[in-house]
Amino acid sequence: MNDVLVWIGRVAGVSGVLLCAVAAVARISGNYFFGSFQVGTLLQAGMAMMIAGCLGYLAALTERS
Repeated sequence: MNDVLVWIGRVAGVSGVLLCAVAAVARISGNYFFGSFQVGTLLQAGMAMMIAGCLGYLAALTERS
């Protein structure tokens, strides 16, 4: 179970960082929309994924005992 939580943390964290980077590049280039989503929505989704990654790592740390 510990390995699963660590991998969930890694995947969610990396994809969150990538989504935030896409949102930042889109906004810096002057776009308010990326596809059919607002750039702010993509940024919030990326932050939520990074938080999920942190919670996955935290659950793995507390399960070790």
